[in-house]
Parts: sequence; C-alpha cells; structure tokens
Amino acid sequence: MNDKISDKDKKDWEDFLSKSEKLPNKDFKLERKKIRKIEHIDLHGFTLEQANKTIEKFIDDCYQNNVSKIIVVTGKGLHSNVEKDPYVSKDLSILKYSVPEYIENNLELMKKIIEIKDAEIEDGGSGAFYIFLRKKL
Repeated sequence: MNDKISDKDKKDWEDFLSKSEKLPNKDFKLERKKIRKIEHIDLHGFTLEQANKTIEKFIDDCYQNNVSKIIVVTGKGLHSNVEKDPYVSKDLSILKYSVPEYIENNLELMKKIIEIKDAEIEDGGSGAFYIFLRKKL
C-alpha cells in the first residue's frame, strides 16, 4: 500500500473542507418512509355489473384525488350462489377474476394504472388485489 498522498488528492481535500456545502445524510433518507394515500373498497355482495361500474368510478375518483394505492376486496367466491346456475363454473368465483379482467380491458382505466397485483395476506390475500395508480398529470 502506498503511504504517500498525491498533491491532487491533497488539493481536492482542501477544496472540500473549504466549501460550506453540506452533504446529504443518507441514513436520514432511509428513515423517512414514503407516505402513500391508500383507499379500500369492498365488493362483497355486488353483482358483476354493479362491481364493474363501482370500481370504474372508484378508480377515477382515486386518480383525481392522487391516491397511489387501492386495495380491492372481492372475496374468494366461497359464498357465491353459483350452485344455482348450471352454466357457471363452481370452481371460479365471479368477482375475483372478472373485476381485474374488466379493468385490464378498459384502456381509459389502464392509462391511470401502473400495476395490478395480488394482495398480501393482511389485506385479504387471495380474496383481494392491489391497484397502483399513476400520479395525476
């Protein structure tokens, strides 16, 4: 290892010490948490048509109010009345799959959305999903 400090390094160090500029504290930046506006909507008991109209309006309202995350609870479909309709699959719940599909097929809504993903267990697990919204232009 070389114990000699070059003249350039000495000059750079002296220049640094002579300036009153403060360096940002990286540790402080990590302590601050990004505060997000989060909204919830529960679609239990809605028909498919009601749920689609409601979620469309809800996403528009949240986008206008700069909400960054929406938690949509659809339920798992365990208590749906699908047994009464022989043409509906008893393995698939109606809202759980249809609402995200409706959103993804609506180009106007998708312009406001960054991502749609499954919810964590504490927010409803497989009976819910997240919508992350873009910032309003």
